[in-house]
Amino acid sequence: MKKQQKIIIIASLLVAVLLVGFTTYQMRTSQGPIVRTSGAALIGGNFELLNHDGKTITNKDFHGKYMLIYFGYTFCPDVCPTELQVMTGALELLGDKAKNIQPVFVSVDPERDTPAVMKDYVSNFYPGMIGLTGSAEQISKVAKLYRVYYSKAAEKDAPADEYAMDHSSIVYLMGPDGSFVKHFSYGTDSEKLAKGITTAIKG
Repeated sequence: MKKQQKIIIIASLLVAVLLVGFTTYQMRTSQGPIVRTSGAALIGGNFELLNHDGKTITNKDFHGKYMLIYFGYTFCPDVCPTELQVMTGALELLGDKAKNIQPVFVSVDPERDTPAVMKDYVSNFYPGMIGLTGSAEQISKVAKLYRVYYSKAAEKDAPADEYAMDHSSIVYLMGPDGSFVKHFSYGTDSEKLAKGITTAIKG
């Protein structure tokens, strides 16, 4: 084979390789950017609220401990106190294991749930439970971070301060680093909650 023919063949092969590479690049970019996910649930994040003593507190204040968190409101007639009692019962069943778990109750009704109201309310449940409230904007932000739904439900012609709050009812277990660990749906009793927490912590 002549030298000129070899050069032509090599050049043709190079062009073919370049065309294949360019076509592959176009196909990948036309499909949009490649997104790699870790598989972790997008629940939780940075927040700033007021605790039941009126002190500004952030998510970082809970780092180093597991956080058992529930969203509700103090004027809730049944669901909220029931869930907080379930949390209390579970932590009592855990005994010494509960020392590394901080129970938290976040209000979705900042209009009525002042720090003083929250302090009086959480005193009825597990010792050391922290009540968190804040401005309407702060509550909206933290609720979105935890994928919590809530909405004011007022009766027609009812006084402005007489209303209920529709809201999702889920207990979240967050890790010492603030990451999502596990959630517990409404209806989980104290024993199942305690067992679920124990399993999650061991894992």
